[in-house]
Amino acid sequence: MTLDEISKTAIDPALKLLPAAMDKPQARVMLLAIGRQESRFEHREQIGGPARGFWQFESGGGVKGVMNHPLTSAMAKAVCADCSVPFERTIIHQTLAKNDELAAAFARLLLWTDPKGLPGKDDPQGGWDLYARVWRPGKPHRETWDAFYKAAVKYVYEEA
Repeated sequence: MTLDEISKTAIDPALKLLPAAMDKPQARVMLLAIGRQESRFEHREQIGGPARGFWQFESGGGVKGVMNHPLTSAMAKAVCADCSVPFERTIIHQTLAKNDELAAAFARLLLWTDPKGLPGKDDPQGGWDLYARVWRPGKPHRETWDAFYKAAVKYVYEEA
């Protein structure tokens, strides 16, 4: 899936379900870069693993974190209601593999939990640091990040 396709089919609709303050260009860059890093926007189910959705959430990790964090719990509940998904961790986790809008909303909510905020467009290292801090990837591949981040910046700031 291209950056344009995922933006139009998942990220744009997801951000409409969330408070307007969450729709920032820097957030869109992070969503695109993390999705590319995690799944290449090709795999909604982790190959050989439990993660689901293009942003590769695990039930006891990102899903649980977004559902329980004081900054995101109420918003996650509202997003689930808007998507007709029961606010139940197992169901949400399973649904992430089928509902890209829900997956994008949960990814944005997970970014919202980070107290350090979003990096600037010319800060791929800050983007990597945020991703590593919040996603806590088991097998991080730092060598692919900068290209994904720069492509996301180009799309968000020049093409979209």
